Amino acid sequence: MVNKIRHTGIVVDNLQESLFFYRDLLGFEVVKRAEENSSYIERILALDNASVTTVKMTSQDGQMLELLSYTRPSEVKQERKINDIGLSHIALAVKDIDCEYERLRKEAVVFISNPVLSPDGYAKVAFCRAPEGTFVELVEVIQ
Repeated sequence: MVNKIRHTGIVVDNLQESLFFYRDLLGFEVVKRAEENSSYIERILALDNASVTTVKMTSQDGQMLELLSYTRPSEVKQERKINDIGLSHIALAVKDIDCEYERLRKEAVVFISNPVLSPDGYAKVAFCRAPEGTFVELVEVIQ
């Protein structure tokens, strides 16, 4: 049985742009950066001649996020839609969504919705896109 989620991995095409988003704008802290190109990596990923830079980051509450930037083999970027099959989004808790929404918009973060109160009044939610296209849900629980 699984006892916890260890981390979420996101493949990025521009590591610097993604670091700016996750570290500088959202507040994740970089805990480890590594260049991976061993037979171990090739075996676990089932990719020949794999070379990837990984950056492990943590949120304030200790949740782990891993950014992966492949130099080999190159990937094909496809624009995702929010309702595509598979991993949909990551949800991040914030204290003041209206403030975060305005702050991130000033930094040219693209939102697909403005902050909206849930029908039950429990939370206020807005979706944006990270530089690599991952959907990020920002959630403020109303107390």
